[in-house]
Amino acid sequence: MADASAAELKKEAEQFVRYEKDKVTKIATITFDRPGKSNTTTIGMRLLFGEYVHKANIDNDVKVLVIRGEGEDFGTGGDIAEHGDLYLNPDENSNFLADLEIDDPDVQYPPAGSFRYLHGLTDHYAKGRAGNRPLQEFKKISIVEAKGYCYGWHFYQAADADLVVCSDDTLFGHPSFRYAGWGPRLWTWLETIGVRKFSEMLFTGRPFTAKEMADSNFVNSVVPRDQLEAETAKYAKACSITRPLDVVVVQKTFIELYKQYRGEYMGSLLTGFVEGVLPAMKNDVEDDVNLGNGVFGKGINNVVKDRDLAYPPEWRLSRGGRAKP
Repeated sequence: MADASAAELKKEAEQFVRYEKDKVTKIATITFDRPGKSNTTTIGMRLLFGEYVHKANIDNDVKVLVIRGEGEDFGTGGDIAEHGDLYLNPDENSNFLADLEIDDPDVQYPPAGSFRYLHGLTDHYAKGRAGNRPLQEFKKISIVEAKGYCYGWHFYQAADADLVVCSDDTLFGHPSFRYAGWGPRLWTWLETIGVRKFSEMLFTGRPFTAKEMADSNFVNSVVPRDQLEAETAKYAKACSITRPLDVVVVQKTFIELYKQYRGEYMGSLLTGFVEGVLPAMKNDVEDDVNLGNGVFGKGINNVVKDRDLAYPPEWRLSRGGRAKP
């Protein structure tokens, strides 16, 4: 939907993001369901997700929020192709107003080439309203059910959730380590996974298996795929019958205070600041994979897939690539 407003994008996204709740158990569920796209999230889906989390945070009928995906995967991150030339070839009319939920035609977005052009977006990504980190602000219990690919934006949600239950075939990581070099949640991943193991993920760009993430204290439970939904339900029920909701909010407030003491939000702001200077990053060689150079003429997704084959099979991001010699 070229030049669509934020309201139009969210309306379109309603077919891909479901919100349901059980008033008796006080368990709500957000389900990503974008068939054929591995639940890749659009701008509208991320904004809608932020709205649903905010709604669940206030609703007295919700105590536990489960976030899951239909199909083979939890999700492969944001739909980068949706932004297209806004990243790679911006012109005088380029802007990210839809991401910012600004539908006022009188608002003048900062010009392409300015620091504020990207920083206006990347700083917004550090806010819960943008749909990237609402689980950090959620004062109730959140559980991510991960399976298959848990990449990019979906990896954010897994790191921000209180609990993660995953199938033994889950792969965790962030493709942007191979085309940009960082992601908006670096600080949290360092804190969650640990400096040594996260450094390996960051510098190699390789995905980590469910077992590796369990060993790194990132996930709470790893089960076979056919037991995943039952395992998630077990955790959700236990959380729903524990202490009263007011007590849970107090518990979550203590955890949030600890995270802020450790600099969680400061890390998001710093990464947003750094992302604003991405165009200033210079290539070492002509065919370096870097946002803004000519190698992206065939699209970011294709470039990342082609580069993926240069890595050892077990370090490749795609299942198809991992199956090749």
